[in-house]
Amino acid sequence: MKIEKTSAGKMAQLINAEIIGDTTSRISGLNEIHCVEEGDLIFVDHPKYYKNALLSKATAIIINQQVACPDGKVLLLHPEPFTAYNKLVRHFKPLKFSNQNISPTAKIGQDTVIMPGVFVGNHVSIGNNCIIYPNVVLYDDTQIGNNVVIHANSVLGSDAFYFKRRLDKLEKLESCGNVIVEDDVEIGASCTVDRGASGSTIIGKGTKIDNLVHIGHDSAIGKNCTIAAQVGVAGVVSIGDNVILWGQAGVANDVKISDNVEVYAQSGVGKDLESGKVYFGSPASEAREKFKELAYLKKLPSFIENIKNNT
Repeated sequence: MKIEKTSAGKMAQLINAEIIGDTTSRISGLNEIHCVEEGDLIFVDHPKYYKNALLSKATAIIINQQVACPDGKVLLLHPEPFTAYNKLVRHFKPLKFSNQNISPTAKIGQDTVIMPGVFVGNHVSIGNNCIIYPNVVLYDDTQIGNNVVIHANSVLGSDAFYFKRRLDKLEKLESCGNVIVEDDVEIGASCTVDRGASGSTIIGKGTKIDNLVHIGHDSAIGKNCTIAAQVGVAGVVSIGDNVILWGQAGVANDVKISDNVEVYAQSGVGKDLESGKVYFGSPASEAREKFKELAYLKKLPSFIENIKNNT
């Protein structure tokens, strides 16, 4: 999330943190490490991720342990970086609720049809020649391109499913990202697309999504993909162009699916998939090999029976 440029010293004051480094450094965004840019502030609260955070492009890092400060960076020492980061999100992007079906700050293009019951939140942008069917909900900051069709009861821009487990509760990460739907996309009925936790969840140009599909936060789906009913895509997933995900396939978080991949129905994708291949099963592997495995498994009972009979 981009913010008005603010000094690192001011940031430290807002969260009551000790600062190490140049207090005049300018912070222009709040972000997570997977999409961090120069000028951003990120947080890290586990030694396992310290190195990646310190070597990232981030200008400022909220951290819960005193470490050597890399050149050109600023450290904000705080016992609870997750909570401190949330406080900054609430400061720079406080919740602003709209009490109208279509917010006066929304922008709607020419020849776009908005049917009854649609909610269009603050600073939503909808392009030309779109059809938004009844009871669609477009949360704040959602961006819709041209020639987009969104069918009834779909929700775009709901909060990221991102929690930190505490001893007595789950602490929610405040979402400050958005959803971007590019031109010529069609989204079926009762689909959900979560906003990015700090960046954007993107549906690429020409992609077609069936009914009852969920897309998690900060995922990026490429161009001309086909996603069948009841597919679930977790957060921070990267899907290339011309990918086909058949019904009820599931994709775990932080997975990359390369271009021209096809994943058969009910498969579970837990690791990166190579370009141009067909996958099946859970965990998913190349379909031909998986079908061979299944054929061998079908023969296993008779194989065991033969062993018993010969002993």
